[in-house]
Amino acid sequence: MRVIVCVPVYDGFASVERCLAALAAAPVHAEFRVVIINDASPDPRIAPMLNAFALANPRMQVRHNGINRGFTWNVNQAFAAASIDEHVCLLNSDTLVTSNWLDEMLKCVTVGESVGTVTPFSNNATICTFPDFLRAWPVPDEGERERIARALRERPDAPIDLPTGVGFCMLISAACRAKVGRFDVENFPRGYGEENDFCMRAAAAGFRNVLCPNAYVAHEGGVSFSESTQALMKVGGERLLIKHPTYDAQVSDWIARDPAKARREAIAAALGT
Repeated sequence: MRVIVCVPVYDGFASVERCLAALAAAPVHAEFRVVIINDASPDPRIAPMLNAFALANPRMQVRHNGINRGFTWNVNQAFAAASIDEHVCLLNSDTLVTSNWLDEMLKCVTVGESVGTVTPFSNNATICTFPDFLRAWPVPDEGERERIARALRERPDAPIDLPTGVGFCMLISAACRAKVGRFDVENFPRGYGEENDFCMRAAAAGFRNVLCPNAYVAHEGGVSFSESTQALMKVGGERLLIKHPTYDAQVSDWIARDPAKARREAIAAALGT
């Protein structure tokens, strides 16, 4: 199975550098290529840094937008670049992948054609957070990240159904992409709701959104949100509910049931935490 890993970039020099270094170094058996999309970052250090990574890593390709297009538009470029049989993995530029992360996520797709999106565990991923969900934990150091990832791999479990994937790191199967289409750039041009909308559309088309219980990808996340970002999140949330009125109820029901609780507790016990 082949995969395009899409990394949209807008500033955040240090985070992007850490992300790409981890992506280049983490052992992965799956065949994949990386499309890095520089969305007209104003920091002049970004472009040469991305070009250097691409030069040193044959898997990596860089695209530089002449003007800022927004997250959703950039994701759709990766969709357009993918061949009919390629899966697409969205990866935020402030993530840190671990050994075999993509291999484990791909195993979820092989469970059956019904799996449309796959999200791994993380320290900061709302309903997919470990060790305690709905709380953002600090990014573990490299040794601890690998220890968590190893514990998950060595004690494999079945995918856990989710009401929605989480866009910090989300694998979209080729079959799902072919049937559901692209992200809704008209309603969510800057992001903030686009992956939730896609996942709701995927579910309506008969696909499962699942948590991969055997993979771990760290996520730095936003330290704070500006007023403009808060406004975008508010608008995105409103548009999401207009399109999918039952979204909040479905997420609230999942939270109340907490189907991933046993998995989190088992791994925490194995780690001695």
